[in-house]
Parts: sequence; structure tokens; C-alpha cells
Amino acid sequence: MGFILFFSLVFILIGPSVTNAGYWPPSPGFYPSSKFRSMTFNQGFRNLWGPSHQAINHDALAIWLDRTSGSGFKSVKPFRSGYFGASIKLQPGYTAGVITAFYLSNNEAHPGFHDEVDIEFLGTTFGKPYTLQTNVYIRGSGDGKIIGREMKFHLWFDPTQNFHHYAILWSPHDIIFFVDDVPIRRYPRKSDATFPLRPMWLYGSIWDASSWATEDGRYKADYKYQPFVGRFTDFKATGCSAYSSPRCHPVTASPGRSGGLSRRQYMVMKWVQSHYMVYNYCRDNKRDHSLTPECWK
Repeated sequence: MGFILFFSLVFILIGPSVTNAGYWPPSPGFYPSSKFRSMTFNQGFRNLWGPSHQAINHDALAIWLDRTSGSGFKSVKPFRSGYFGASIKLQPGYTAGVITAFYLSNNEAHPGFHDEVDIEFLGTTFGKPYTLQTNVYIRGSGDGKIIGREMKFHLWFDPTQNFHHYAILWSPHDIIFFVDDVPIRRYPRKSDATFPLRPMWLYGSIWDASSWATEDGRYKADYKYQPFVGRFTDFKATGCSAYSSPRCHPVTASPGRSGGLSRRQYMVMKWVQSHYMVYNYCRDNKRDHSLTPECWK
């Protein structure tokens, strides 16, 4: 009851506005990143492209983009569920057009008909905050005619000053996105048709997406500010791999064994969405929601 009263008071005092940068969310009461073992880059990943634009220093991986190339990496094994996280520090200053990403995908196994779960940091211009975009693609909705399921957030801190932990929990029942153990989005499995069910690998990358990344492409990457660097450390990838026994039990990111979110975690997620969410595809009246039935079912 005390937490509910505290939550309600904070909501009343602060209000449902995304202009409250610096107001930190209430405690979620549970910290899933502490449950899972960290690993180094070399223990779980390999370079995928742009090897000359990738370096490891003091257990932290740096990948960068300049006018010649970006870079990307990939986990050595695929998973069918799990907890996937990394501590990430972003480039300050002008980064318009640049995407720094940490995501699950099976694009190489199913080209043109793939699944994907994204955490993407959309670059910005001087004086404006980064946007964290979460997205889910199912069986080709990210190929050809794009059907995205984007929810976008500003953050309650400056992601260029320190490392912060970002994570995806993918279970047979839902997908939950976390920032420093605070849940910001839950995407439930409402039907098999709207949920990724095939094994996916874990990826990270930095690349030029000038055509859409910053204010719908209004601002482009400007290479006089190169190199654009993303730094990753404290990698976590724990769960059921594609090679695990069918009896492998999916991991959870809540205190209970049944998965999902606790009541307190759920309330904190709603607080974040009230204060820091800047876009929700289900509320976009310009979208054809017959293509995203999970919005109304």
C-alpha cells in the first residue's frame, strides 16, 4: 500500500509529461541483471562486419562509424528464449542519422521473412536528447513493406556520460525491455501470428540511417564529427539456446517463477510510459491497425 501511495503522489506531483528529464523512476523492487552472469565479448560474440571499426579495451568493446564503414557483432549461438543485456555508453554531441543498436534477429537464417526485437538509439542534434526506440518485427514485417511496432522513449539520464544497462527479456509469453532494471515496455504474446517464435541471435551494430533515424530523416549524419563511437560492456546472454533440451526452463525477470512482471514492476513501467514515452505505434492514428491486431485485441 505504501508503494502505491508513493507512486500516486509522484505521478500527481510530476504529471504525465516527457519534459521531466532528471526525474528518476520509482524503484522496481527487483533487479534482474543481478541474476545473470556477465561475460566478456570474446566469450559470447564474434565480429560480423567492419572488423577494422571494432576494438576491445579493458573489457569494453568499442564499435564506430565513419565515412568508410560502420561495424557489427553477433552472438556465437542462437537462442529460443532468454535474458539479453549489455551496458552501453553513447557518443555525445552531434550524432544525427546514426543508429547504435542492440537486438535479436534471425535475418541471416530467414532472409526476407525474419523476426527481430530491437533496442535502437536514434542519434540526435546538439542540445536534444537521444531517443531509445524499441521495436518488434514478426515473420517478415521488417522486410519489404515495413510493419513496425515501435515504442520510443527519452531517458531520465544522459546516456553519453556513463554506461547504463539495457536488456531484453524474451520468453514464450512476452518480451520485456529494461533500462537499468526498470521495465519500460512489455510486448505480450497475444497470438502466434504476432510473436517471434523462431530462434534468434544477439547482435550489436552502429550504422548510418540518415534516411529516417533523426526526425524522420530531416537531419543527416555529418562526418565532420566522425568517428561516432558506441561502447559496450557487461554482456549478458542467458537462457535456452537453440541447442538446449526441450525441457529447458525459460528464465524470468521478476521475483515470481511464473514470469511476466510483478505488480510493482508493472506500476513502475506505467510510470515510465507516462513520463518518458514519446511515441506508441498503437496510438498513431495514421497507422493501419488492421496490420497490428495486438493493438486492439
